[in-house]
Order: sequence, then C-alpha cells, then structure tokens
Amino acid sequence: MSVSQTLETEEDLLTCLRIKFYHPQQNQRGLYGLLPLGSRKRHPADDPLRLGRDAQTCSYGLVDPRVSRKQLAIYAYRSPNSPEMLFTIQNLSQRGKLSVNGSTLGYLERTDVPDKALIRFLEYEMLIIRESGEAKSSFEVEFEVMAVPPSRETCTFETGVRPIMDTGLMNNAPAMLRDIGPQESDETLSCSY
Repeated sequence: MSVSQTLETEEDLLTCLRIKFYHPQQNQRGLYGLLPLGSRKRHPADDPLRLGRDAQTCSYGLVDPRVSRKQLAIYAYRSPNSPEMLFTIQNLSQRGKLSVNGSTLGYLERTDVPDKALIRFLEYEMLIIRESGEAKSSFEVEFEVMAVPPSRETCTFETGVRPIMDTGLMNNAPAMLRDIGPQESDETLSCSY
C-alpha cells in the first residue's frame, strides 16, 4: 500500500476541547457521575455542547442541585477562509453569572473561547484547552477532574477574595490570635506593636 493510500484511510485528527473540572467538594460528592471522564467523545459541530444538571436537555450533566438546568453552551464555528474550528461560550443560567478569564457574562451573553480559558460558575472552575485539528463536521471533547483549582495552576486568582491565613481563620479569629505580633524580630528594624 502506498503512503498516500495509508494517509487517506487513517482517521483525521479532529479539534479537541479538553475540559478540566474542579470543585472544592468534588471528593465528598459525586458531581461528575454523568460525565464520560478520561475518554474522548465526538460531538457534532452543528449542535451546541450544553452543560447543566438536566441530562435530558444537555449534552453533559453535573450532579449538583445548585447548577442550573442549562448552565452554559459551547458553540463551534469557523471563520471564512480559515481551517481552524473556534468556539464561543454562552451563559444559559438566569440565576448566576459565568466568568471567562475574569470577564463576567450575564444571562444569554456570549464570548469567544481562547485556546486556553478559565471558566467559573458557582464554586466550579473549568479549564478549557483547545487542541487544534481538522475542522470537520464534528470535534472531540475530553473531560478530566483536577486535584487542585486551575486558577492556582494558571495563577489567575479571583480578585476581591481575601486569602486565608495558615490558621484557617479570617475575621472570626479570637482576639488573642489577632493581637499576636511576629515571633521573631530583626534588631535593625524598629517595630511598634
């Protein structure tokens, strides 16, 4: 068999969306029971990829009563004269906001998904990575669960959120803990407590 015949019979490498989830309570709750974790699935490019708690109307579901029936949709598209398959994301939740790399989307608002995007809603963080491939009539999607928040990996922490000290206490700390100054001091610095 010639090389050209071999290439024609091999399967094309499709564009793939790798979607990595994180939720702070993912180990205690079966949030991802409806997702095909760890395997690539084909999805028709002309059908939006919908994510929500309603497995009947959504392509993929989350087992969480706080998630909207239809939380979000990802649409595939191509630009004229471009071989690349690109994506937009739309917030379908009337109850909550969706943020894409820090930009907030209200109900029915949408934005382009860059090659790497951090999506946040409720307590969920999703890292979406687009792997280039052939822009055909379908694309692939692969779901994974992350052990740590993707915001920690990508250094994109939520602005306005106060960090928690080593004690695990914030403003509710007893006065005894709040009033303790540094345990060590440098003689060259003058400090007043």
